[in-house]
Amino acid sequence: MSFIEARGVRFAYDPTDDEPAREVLHGVDLSIEKGEFVALLGHNGCGKSTMAKLLNGMLHPTGGNITVGGADTADESHLYEVRCRVGLIQQNPDNQLVASIVEEDVAFGPENLGIEPKEIRRRVDDALRSVDMYEYREHATYKLSGGQKQRIAIAGIIAMQPECIVLDEPTAMLDPRGRKEVMDTIHTLNREKGITVVLITHYMDEAVQAGRVVVMDSGTILMQGTPRQVFSQVDVLKAHALDVPQASELAYRLRALGWQMPDDILNEDECIAALQVCLPPVSAGKGEAT
Repeated sequence: MSFIEARGVRFAYDPTDDEPAREVLHGVDLSIEKGEFVALLGHNGCGKSTMAKLLNGMLHPTGGNITVGGADTADESHLYEVRCRVGLIQQNPDNQLVASIVEEDVAFGPENLGIEPKEIRRRVDDALRSVDMYEYREHATYKLSGGQKQRIAIAGIIAMQPECIVLDEPTAMLDPRGRKEVMDTIHTLNREKGITVVLITHYMDEAVQAGRVVVMDSGTILMQGTPRQVFSQVDVLKAHALDVPQASELAYRLRALGWQMPDDILNEDECIAALQVCLPPVSAGKGEAT
């Protein structure tokens, strides 16, 4: 059995005064192994964020089931264990910070777990070092940049020592520098700490950094595979109004014009290398210095 198993998962939100009950997930099957880095993609309303909350036990399936390390997330007796093993980071870092000082914020989770003060101190320091924010431990949280706040939110989850972190569009509200800071942190946690990562994003350049990409559409899984396998299927993705990395898009358009470009290009370097093969060599013109 995989570390996380979703089998036939359905989920419907309760009716409100404004709209009737609506099912947003329609029999999703998904397996995630320990140590994986999985990117979850799809346009708004496809069920990505709902899936994130289901993996953490914040929501429970209305059909099918999800297990984390064999524990059913819908079983109240396993809920504490599930939430300890799967941490959830959401989009807006300001909504996740609960203390005015950095180290106090990171300590909040372990304190609520009843951890001994000496162990909390060790966990807080280790977590802040993991996200390269140790030197800011006594700073006021409101003075931090968006990227720094998100890294502190991640540190707060790390301090509770989860085996998996689910990140729901953690860079959506950040500038390019902040996005890079957070993505560098995610890679460090996955590669050096062995933490399983599930990243929900609408940035294709982030998705190509994952080991596996899962594409959702209208509450189901449309396709999954390595980034190269998924983003080589440009026609399928476009038919579902989904984006591809910019380099993949350029190569796709050039192929349509008759250029012999590979169909699995993911980044600028690969695109440039392919163009150099396609273009004829430039001969030295008259009068050019030798």
